[in-house]
Amino acid sequence: MLKQQLQFKLSQKLSPQQIQLMKLIQLPTLAFEQRLKQEIEENPALESGKEEEANYEDDMNDSYDELYDDGNEKIEAEDINVDEYLSDDEIPDYRLHANNYSSDDEEKTVPYAAGTSFHQHLVNQLNTYSLNDDQRDIAEFLVGSVDESGYIRRSVEDIMDDLAFTQNIYTDEASIEKILQIVHHLDPAGVGARDLKECLLIQLRRKEAAPSVDLAIDILEKSFEQFTKKHYKKLLQRHHIDEEELKDAVHEIEKLNPKPGSSYSGSNRMVEHIVPDFTIRIVDGELELSLNGRNAPQLHVSKEYSNMLQGYKDSKEKSRSQKDAVQFIKQKLDAAKWFIDAIKQRQETLFVTMNAIMHYQSEYFLTGDERKLKPMILKDIADSIGMDVSTVSRVANSKYVDTPYGTKFIKDFFSEAMKNEQGEDVSTREIKKILENIIEEEDKKTPLTDDRLAVLLKEKGYPIARRTIAKYREQLDIPVARLRKQI
Repeated sequence: MLKQQLQFKLSQKLSPQQIQLMKLIQLPTLAFEQRLKQEIEENPALESGKEEEANYEDDMNDSYDELYDDGNEKIEAEDINVDEYLSDDEIPDYRLHANNYSSDDEEKTVPYAAGTSFHQHLVNQLNTYSLNDDQRDIAEFLVGSVDESGYIRRSVEDIMDDLAFTQNIYTDEASIEKILQIVHHLDPAGVGARDLKECLLIQLRRKEAAPSVDLAIDILEKSFEQFTKKHYKKLLQRHHIDEEELKDAVHEIEKLNPKPGSSYSGSNRMVEHIVPDFTIRIVDGELELSLNGRNAPQLHVSKEYSNMLQGYKDSKEKSRSQKDAVQFIKQKLDAAKWFIDAIKQRQETLFVTMNAIMHYQSEYFLTGDERKLKPMILKDIADSIGMDVSTVSRVANSKYVDTPYGTKFIKDFFSEAMKNEQGEDVSTREIKKILENIIEEEDKKTPLTDDRLAVLLKEKGYPIARRTIAKYREQLDIPVARLRKQI
């Protein structure tokens, strides 16, 4: 049975403008510039650069409001597909291709850096060896099994099986070991090793003969486990040497490369370019904050499009095509105004948030001493500027600030609080810095254990458990005391 029912519902919906603003706030400078360029290319009603007439925008807004008085052509918010703003997908290439191109059209390509890959570099070196067809295939298969670090992480038995099943090459382990020795002679030294021990030995055997090199080889061959655990007393007794000889041998080993593949200069590496979003300078003892100029472009609505819209309005008779044109122009002008407003709000939000962070951590920015960093969470800044925590998180995400002490990641200024013996809140960053300084000043012959570090920090007024010390040490990428030991 059908029934009519009246129901009231209260819900929150984000407008397309709000969604656009949130996305723009989260973008770092380089990504923001790309987004800006994309919007200018897609929206012909949006132009960059300085406007010629100062009062043009006011005049344009007046005519724009007049055009919206026509109720039949007004664009309602419900007509806008919010999913288009929520989607992070780019426009598919096929939608941007024209069907009326000619095969004689000039093909424009973007130049790119060409180079030889690491594996091709190894294959090219095999040409200097006299190998028959089967040996050549085995050598190329071994080279193809080398990972980016320069290791072959597979056993000879597995390689032999793969050669039989995939390459139709039936051989034995001895033949593979023989070809593997050839691979070990390729550059960079140590490539093709199956573990760290073999990698280091390959490099040492290619060095010129010397007492320290011979001793280093002997230590790795007979006492590799004791060496990795830095049991120097056992090494002295087992090899009947003094501390000076052991020190020279360890020095030879420390000069070796544990990842020979990473040393290849032709390998393509992703380089991250950091562009600071803010700049903090100390002027006459006061902090001065500025927003990167690349985050504050000059944008305005196209005057040509506004005049075109006015022309359609003045025409008395409007065909269907003219009405479609008016609708298109209004949508583009709307999008341009929204985008310009979003840029202005982005600049204001970034500046206000970073200004609050700068004043909250003013002692650090004035001195550069990380021990002056105060405990600070996102809610502290959000409450001080009257914004949501998510907005502050978007500002801090992927943003950097140029300070007198180097370029810093903004999120690093946020840290939790711990109580010292006086009951005061101190930042965990401050404790980590003190812990790092203590470890740097320790006697490397007898490094401090985590228990001893906990005692020293307690003496300085920071009562911290040993497990917390271990956690902070791991976060600072500092090994345990045994591995910090030196001769």
